[in-house]
Amino acid sequence: MKKSTFIITLLALVAMTGQAKVYKVIKSPESMACINVWGELKARKVILTDTATTVHFTIKCEQEGQSFRFASDSYLLDENNNRYALRSCEGLELDSWVKSPESGITDFTMHFEPMPKKVQVFDFIEGDEKGHFRLLGIHDKKYKVHIPTLQELSEANPYTVPEDWFKTDSITLRGCIEDYDAEKMGFTSMNCYCRNAFDKDDAVLIFDIAPDGTFEKKFLAYYPTRELIGPDGSKIGFDYGPFFARPGETIDITIKPNKDGQYQCYYHNGSSKDVERWLSADMDILRLMDPIGDFKGKIGELNEVIEHTWQHTLYIIQREAARMHFTAQEMQLALAHMQGVFVEAVADYIHNRKNEMAKVEEVDGDFKVEILDSIEWNEMKKMENYKMMQRVDYNNPLLMCNDFDLVLNRIQYADVVIRRQYEGVVNEKGEYIINAENEKKMLTNYLSALHELMGTNKNNLITQLCVYNDMMNSFDIWRSREDSIPQIMADTTTTLAEREQRLAYMASVSNMMPAYLDVLTNPFIHQKAEEFCTKKMEQREITVPLPADNPSADLIRSLCEKYPSRYLVIDFWGMHCGPCRAEIEYSKEQRAKIAQRDDVKLVFIAEERTSEGSDEYKKYVAEWLADEETVCLSKSDFNRMMELFRFNGTPHYETITPDCRRVRDDYRISGYDFFDDSMDMLKKKLK
Repeated sequence: MKKSTFIITLLALVAMTGQAKVYKVIKSPESMACINVWGELKARKVILTDTATTVHFTIKCEQEGQSFRFASDSYLLDENNNRYALRSCEGLELDSWVKSPESGITDFTMHFEPMPKKVQVFDFIEGDEKGHFRLLGIHDKKYKVHIPTLQELSEANPYTVPEDWFKTDSITLRGCIEDYDAEKMGFTSMNCYCRNAFDKDDAVLIFDIAPDGTFEKKFLAYYPTRELIGPDGSKIGFDYGPFFARPGETIDITIKPNKDGQYQCYYHNGSSKDVERWLSADMDILRLMDPIGDFKGKIGELNEVIEHTWQHTLYIIQREAARMHFTAQEMQLALAHMQGVFVEAVADYIHNRKNEMAKVEEVDGDFKVEILDSIEWNEMKKMENYKMMQRVDYNNPLLMCNDFDLVLNRIQYADVVIRRQYEGVVNEKGEYIINAENEKKMLTNYLSALHELMGTNKNNLITQLCVYNDMMNSFDIWRSREDSIPQIMADTTTTLAEREQRLAYMASVSNMMPAYLDVLTNPFIHQKAEEFCTKKMEQREITVPLPADNPSADLIRSLCEKYPSRYLVIDFWGMHCGPCRAEIEYSKEQRAKIAQRDDVKLVFIAEERTSEGSDEYKKYVAEWLADEETVCLSKSDFNRMMELFRFNGTPHYETITPDCRRVRDDYRISGYDFFDDSMDMLKKKLK
């Protein structure tokens, strides 16, 4: 019976393929990654014949009526990077928008040029445009795909990090846009969101474009970095382009259409030229790691998802590296990027999972949290459940080349790390006394937690950078204690021994910096910590003037003129920012009290697509900010505010004095809690 069924099926296939010779039929094939902007793409069946390769697909959209389309220049790509062009399609019209049905499921079939029967693994690529559908690593589930380990790929591509990898110097990026026409292209400037591990404040860089299409900007850097440059409101489909530079370099680029008419960056020199294949590779590691961050199961079940995703990502990196002919440096950069994205993906899973388990309700003005699964909640707190984090080489400086601020943030503020940091210091109410003993104990706890999370007993590179950032975040408190030392020593109502005992008790710069510097054994990090301390301690002015000939500063000056003799407390926010809206709504009563003061004016500056603001923005302002001074800026103008005040996200706060000077960060008012005390302290300090 089984033999008859097989013969009937084979005959049907032969008839369907026009008497073609069938080499192979793969039912329910597996794939290693589905990389799509929307919808889930699957291959249901693959038929290999001597005249065609036929793939039966299913695309599942999240909702009815969602639009998608497939390009006629789609193709299959085998292990040796041979392409097999699409010949025809059944079930949907190519190059035309299709709406998903009520079920969200659309079945269709594509016929490609014939692949050799020896092909075991192949990719479906929907054209070469950005954002195209890709189903990667399609294979028979019976076939065991060889996937190299991270160590094998690394050892096969040896690369020695230069001794001057860490270096304080400027990077100059300059270039031109071919056939630039501001009106036709829709932009007159480009942005670069530059971030690094050694400055407390990040900055947006604005590249103004001259009428001839040229642009140039210089910025300070401390290690090689991959950054993105791109405009807002482009009419030509150019969103951004990457570049890679080391401190001390000048990088020349040209932005122009490629053979398919898409604008991209072309590199003429320096590190960008050295790694141009990596910069232009289409691996999309963020999407490859999505299965980890999107996983809905328990933490004990996460390791299986991690193992599959990790192996699949390594396979795709290997494939892309072979296709693009990566150098050893480019392979190492790709592997480091993968490890950084892995850290972010695990952090996303933890964040999402905890949100699913915690039900938050407002009761009588207070927020109550109900844990829906206390057993799983406790499992999430156990450090031993995070051994998967030890896959990463935390002593690799190449980790710092790609979105490193996100990687560092996820490790530095991991729940299991923060919880350990405060052990034995915080009381049952969540309170603790800031003194030298407690701060040093917290540092010891912090190191212990980082070591266990990373699977080491040494202060590796990432541990030291976490400690460096902890030092920057705590420094203002230490400095305030340090500033009080002369007053304490001048107090003759106490004995010298009592005064010295009091100084030893304080969490001051003198007491805390030596403990932190002992941890920072990397010479460059140690040097940057000393420079940070010296710069901070040399600050004497509490306020600084706003720059002249700066449109953003001129806007602030106009607000000062509108509200003479008042301090301005500026809240930078946006409708897209959940924490911004939450703070605005939570502070409504407090802001009503602040409004009664005649020495302060709250100003809310929002980012919108245009300066007129969306209907949603106008409705929100009418409901929550009707009695406040509000300013709406286009994204471009808001970016210039970010460049002026050196911030990279919202909410952000600035304080401006009545004579229109900017208050430095340790005295500016950031939020509405304890507002009166903070304002009174600032005014007293400025007398």
